[in-house]
Amino acid sequence: MSLAQELINRGFINQFSAATLEEIVDGEKRTIYHGIDPSADSAHAGNFVIWMLLRHLADAGHKIVFLVGGGTGMIGDPKPDSERQLKDASLVNENVIKLKTQAEKLFSGYDFEFVNNYDWLKEVKLIDFLRDIGKHYTVNELIKKDAIANRLQSDNGLSYTEFAYPLLQGYDYLELFKNKNCTVQVGGSDQWGNIISGVELVRRKEQAEVFAITVPLIIDKATGKKFGKSEGNAVWIDGEKTSPYQFYQFWLNVSDDSVIDYLKLFTLLTLSEIEEVKKDFELNPGNRSAQKRLAFEVTKIVHGEENTLAAEKVSELLFGGNEKLALNDDEYKVLVENAPSQKVAEGLGIIDVLVESELATSKREARTFVESGAVTLNGVKVDSVESKLDKDYFKNNFALLRRGKKKYSVILLED
Repeated sequence: MSLAQELINRGFINQFSAATLEEIVDGEKRTIYHGIDPSADSAHAGNFVIWMLLRHLADAGHKIVFLVGGGTGMIGDPKPDSERQLKDASLVNENVIKLKTQAEKLFSGYDFEFVNNYDWLKEVKLIDFLRDIGKHYTVNELIKKDAIANRLQSDNGLSYTEFAYPLLQGYDYLELFKNKNCTVQVGGSDQWGNIISGVELVRRKEQAEVFAITVPLIIDKATGKKFGKSEGNAVWIDGEKTSPYQFYQFWLNVSDDSVIDYLKLFTLLTLSEIEEVKKDFELNPGNRSAQKRLAFEVTKIVHGEENTLAAEKVSELLFGGNEKLALNDDEYKVLVENAPSQKVAEGLGIIDVLVESELATSKREARTFVESGAVTLNGVKVDSVESKLDKDYFKNNFALLRRGKKKYSVILLED
């Protein structure tokens, strides 16, 4: 199977600017770039799908140039509904450094280069830019771009600062073509117009053919929501913003409708391996084997195998019915940091524990839960409202108290 066909089969391709995708990715080894503006201090899952496409391209022998827009990030790509808040230069630079660290981790060992467009945009002189670059753009073309057109029709209007953004992105492509021999730019589908403007600028200025590839927006089929921080549901690559455990849980909880698509996009499993996962999943969807494999593979890529194994083990303890698993110190830390927990005194009655851990709103309610058989401690049903906690329940430094299947609290003994 050609690389082009595999990328199509995986769902990576939305648009491309050639007669065939094979012409772009299956011939000569190219230098391919992707740009991200440092509007946040971390990439999120919406960005990550493009990074995974770049990994496949790198595996095929193409060189990757990763551009962070330290210059364009001080302006911002026009939003369709409102003007972006201009960011302080020092904050933009902090975000650039953090994004660089994340990208270098993912592409370690590959033919990879990191660039910051501030390095050349800071040298641009206004008169020269307007004469040499601006004359290749018409206002007629620019106002047809979706974000610009929407803003022009809104009450907010559009500042010239944001209106000029496509020129700067096109200039990036020209700069990277001339100095890095970049002949392909990859981005999200919402960037098609900006990328094509760069393709056209290179053609007009250098009489050379370069290409564009865009990735479709990733939509959860069950909710209709896209990945991305604008939706308020961002899953961050940075472990300080989204812990490895939380990251693992996100993928573990994706819908049945989307999980196979995500295996193709967000993991490095072969298509034949994914087909085997799919067969097993379709035979018994209740065991969520596809989600478990997805969560493990994506978390391993982003956070490493050790963090992934810890997240997997804690998840199995909390949700997999294996409540007697022994945890090492690191796994115990993951459990306490991510699960609801409550410190209690030895000998405290189970009714009081239920109330203190907020698994019951009152002692009366707690008694009802115990009497109906809804309460378990370390997987064993609590059969008496007179039960008390003692050290025997805390062999793994904690006890797991449940009310029903979904409500739980990690119970810790006070020192």
